[in-house]
Amino acid sequence: MRKRNLTKSADDRSVSRRKFLGLTAAAGVGAVAAGVEAAGPVGKGSALFAQAPARAGAARQFAGITINGAMFQHSFSAILKEYVPEFEQKTGMKVNLELQAFPVYNQRADLELSTKGSGYDFLNVTFIYSGRWIGAGWFANLEEFIKDPKLTPPEWDAADFAGGPMVPFKDAKGDRHGFPWLGEVQAMTVAQPDLIEKAGMKLPETYDELMKVLAATNDKEGVKAYVTHKTHHWMWVHFLHGFGGNVFKDPPGNLTPTLDSPAAIQAAEFYANILRNYCPEGVLSYTDDQMVAAQAQGRANISMHTLSWTMPVADPKKSKVADKVAYVMPPAGPKGLFPGVGSHGLGIPIGSRKKEAAWEFIRWALSKETIWRMVKERDYTSPCRPSVLNHPDFKKGMTFNGRDLAVLSLKIFEMAEKGGYMKYRTVPVFPQVGDKINKAIEVVATKQMPAEAAMKQAQAEAIADLKKAGIKIDA
Repeated sequence: MRKRNLTKSADDRSVSRRKFLGLTAAAGVGAVAAGVEAAGPVGKGSALFAQAPARAGAARQFAGITINGAMFQHSFSAILKEYVPEFEQKTGMKVNLELQAFPVYNQRADLELSTKGSGYDFLNVTFIYSGRWIGAGWFANLEEFIKDPKLTPPEWDAADFAGGPMVPFKDAKGDRHGFPWLGEVQAMTVAQPDLIEKAGMKLPETYDELMKVLAATNDKEGVKAYVTHKTHHWMWVHFLHGFGGNVFKDPPGNLTPTLDSPAAIQAAEFYANILRNYCPEGVLSYTDDQMVAAQAQGRANISMHTLSWTMPVADPKKSKVADKVAYVMPPAGPKGLFPGVGSHGLGIPIGSRKKEAAWEFIRWALSKETIWRMVKERDYTSPCRPSVLNHPDFKKGMTFNGRDLAVLSLKIFEMAEKGGYMKYRTVPVFPQVGDKINKAIEVVATKQMPAEAAMKQAQAEAIADLKKAGIKIDA
């Protein structure tokens, strides 16, 4: 997952969910005591999730203990910080939670983790750094905490985290070093599907169908057929995979770049053709916000970005096409379907001297009860627990124009877990290679270089950079 996609506050991007709250109330959920539902079975009847309990004896065990943690600024971390005093009251523990800007957080966390210092007891495990941080042994193995019923009651349900978002937090043996608080999926957002219907066509399910739809609908009623943004190393890679290519030969084991493969060259020309012929003028400099605005304002139709970014297109207060927009699975390429998935999680630095206290906090922060409360009270739209995603009230609130985004997310999570195709994005050297991808796609789109030459140049530059970094490259 690309960095910006997972950093901007969800408060700035998510649809207002008064509809969701109203549906929940109509379903007879009952009165909320301090924002927490009464106990009851998930999805059966009106009761939802019980109040997140402090583990038996936790108040006595952790009284007087102070733990320190840090996360980057996001709606989730801001809400969590507001809830911390309640956890402190239950356990007697003092929690210092620092919130920092995304690049500042990652820089400081990387330094702290590399020294195996004891300054922090819990930290955000950033998606794009998870391979480096967990691979280096800088985050504690959580299996001993998970499997000890004295530390983790069975009802916490460690299995209740979607597989796709969990992948970055597992080591080579499958042991867990973190749990996700955010999961995002790449879907196709069709702002005005009626334009496609008027052309006598259906929503595209393959690359061939996509190109036919773009050609048939471009500039109809003043609407460009497609829109994207300038971070091509996120917006293009699902096309690369669809044509049978990959960024690296076999990540994380073999990090030899494969940007000059026939599939990569084909994918580059395919995407560049879309950029040149079917997008708004100036799209090569578009940010995520500009892309979403083009759809919401009725100036562009199709995009393929994460749902949390494009959900404003379904917000009647922000969008002219809220009553039309369709969120669906992206089209498949000749070699299959590979929508992107990204996640962030919480883990315990190996140098922490208060690991049990840190785990108690993480267990509370990521409990079903806390996550559901965030959904209900604060419109949190990117949970990773299937028990929340599958809850009838959540599904009602996440259904737009008859399309269930919770179901769509779970399908894509499962695809990413089984396919393993997101491994390229969590290796330490991806940022360097991603820069080469951005440059190559731009020069192909502007016809400064043909696709083959541009991708061979990107390959050569990527290899040179990785060799300087000491990465073993195949001959």
